[in-house]
Amino acid sequence: MSDNETNISATTTADYSAYYDEATNNYSPCSFDYVQNFGSVFLPTLYSLVFIFGVIGNGLVVCVLTKHRSQSNLTDVCLLNLALSDLLFVVTLPFYAHYAVVKEWTTGEFMCRFVSGFHLIGFFSSIFFLVVMTLDRYVVIMHAHRVAGHRTVRTAVALSAVVWFLSTCVSMPGFVFTKMINDSQQSCLYAPDNKSWHYYTLITTNILGLVIPLLVMVVCYARIIPTLVNMRTVKKHRAVKLIILIMALFFLFWAPYNISLFLRFMVNESILKSYCDLDNNLKLLMTVTEAIAYTHCCLNPIIYAFVGQRFMKRALQLLGKCVPGMHFHSTRESDSSFRKSSVMSRSSDVTSTYIM
Repeated sequence: MSDNETNISATTTADYSAYYDEATNNYSPCSFDYVQNFGSVFLPTLYSLVFIFGVIGNGLVVCVLTKHRSQSNLTDVCLLNLALSDLLFVVTLPFYAHYAVVKEWTTGEFMCRFVSGFHLIGFFSSIFFLVVMTLDRYVVIMHAHRVAGHRTVRTAVALSAVVWFLSTCVSMPGFVFTKMINDSQQSCLYAPDNKSWHYYTLITTNILGLVIPLLVMVVCYARIIPTLVNMRTVKKHRAVKLIILIMALFFLFWAPYNISLFLRFMVNESILKSYCDLDNNLKLLMTVTEAIAYTHCCLNPIIYAFVGQRFMKRALQLLGKCVPGMHFHSTRESDSSFRKSSVMSRSSDVTSTYIM
């Protein structure tokens, strides 16, 4: 496999062995011992934390929304699917953490394809559900009267099915082209024969994973913020701050990783001249930025669920019942107080439940 093929595939399927063991047909031999040693400590540590907090946070979201499924609306269904996407994503991380430590894939080719494919599905579906929730937030606030009768659970289920289908289609090359390669050690690599598939993974990761979602957020929230500011609610400033936080965190967590992918691509295509220090720095950059980007899935429950008053009360209520010795008297308020049927109250529902 060429250096170009290995690098692009590695960064799009979290294949850490390729960071260290790639062929060097186009470059003079370089030592990547520092990057390898750093990754064998940094990645397992961070991925373990992401796995623990991701499972706890997203698992609680799933439990709360499932328990109150009879009172669900479109927002709740989207939150549930976002949590499921993040759970699917984080359960693949222990495999890559182990891979980084032992520097060899030990679970066989089936798991190699399975983990890689579901890792990508979790990644894309999580991003797509963030886009759906942004668009839903936009139409509810900007066109509340028009969409009042269409934001049903049936609509939410249909949208969710479309998102999962698209995510699976986009991720299919991960199932098809990821394979076990036995060289000096067993590696799990994304290794299509056609170079075009490497461009495909790079484009989908950057365009679908960053550019389009960020563009949707900027356009929608740029229209939403002036409307919120003009609302007669004391909570509007908190809502505006949270909107800015949502966009800032998404950009700060994902942009560095996508930039590192693009820089690696430019080196592989000889657009940038390669030398040992640059190659080492890029490998280190990709290792760090990719791992940090993955921690965003731990923030989703906090940003989109726990900040909502209704969800927070339900979560505390559930914890009060499940954890011995924990009592939350303030959570006894009935959920019926949150079920508003008037069209005029829907925009404030959005502000108080899943923008806040």
